Amino acid sequence: MTSHPAPPPTALAPKRTAADPIQETGTPEEDWQTWPALRSLPVIDPLACLPAPRDRPPRVLVVAAHPDDEVLGFGGTIAVLAAAGVRVRLVSVTDGEASHPHSTAPAARNLAAVRTRELRQALGQLGADVQSVALGLPDSGLARHEQGLTSELAGLLADCDLCVAPFSRDLHPDHEAAGRAALAAGTARGVPVWEYPVWAWHWAVPGDRRLPWHRAARIALPPAARARKRAALQCFRSQIEPLGDGPQDEAILPPAELAHFSRDFEVIWR
Repeated sequence: MTSHPAPPPTALAPKRTAADPIQETGTPEEDWQTWPALRSLPVIDPLACLPAPRDRPPRVLVVAAHPDDEVLGFGGTIAVLAAAGVRVRLVSVTDGEASHPHSTAPAARNLAAVRTRELRQALGQLGADVQSVALGLPDSGLARHEQGLTSELAGLLADCDLCVAPFSRDLHPDHEAAGRAALAAGTARGVPVWEYPVWAWHWAVPGDRRLPWHRAARIALPPAARARKRAALQCFRSQIEPLGDGPQDEAILPPAELAHFSRDFEVIWR
């Protein structure tokens, strides 16, 4: 979950600007929790939605624009799928190297390696023995590679029964490019695609007409899966804690943001 690049530290803009909804203060999780319609979304069982091939276990391709997106939006369900024997193939489209583009903190010197290690630890917490594929496309520049990404994902979907990807209208350019590419690849392969929102919980408001509520479904997380997701999120220390003392080092996922992902359910658009 990489935020939009910030201005250089010598000319820092205000943190909250109307030009970028992701940089706005955001909607508190309490507002979502007290919106009755969120709890009233239709509930689906992800295992019941998958086919039962006679010759192999079901296979799901999970796409993430940055390491941590998949855990934020779909981590609890990944734990459920893995526990049931579903084969999960994870595609990290970028290495998330641009989350703190102007930081001079030691931890920022090789964020790609840091975030790859954090993801590996997080998947261990989810109990998911997944096949991980890292495409190494540029963080904060996916739109320029969307056509090639679509082809890559179409190839990876060849033996899969479901694709899960970032919401194609999440208002983060990388999330949207990854989501569009997954939708196009799914169409080409005849594989259904579910989209998971990440930043939408920040910039949208309950009942927001910009979100496709008519396609929304809720996946309930058993206590064990919820606990695994909580532990997995704590692995992304480069994102949930400041890298240093400067404004360019601030946490991408402070507690107010993490609160959106501590629910006992996850929401997907299908």
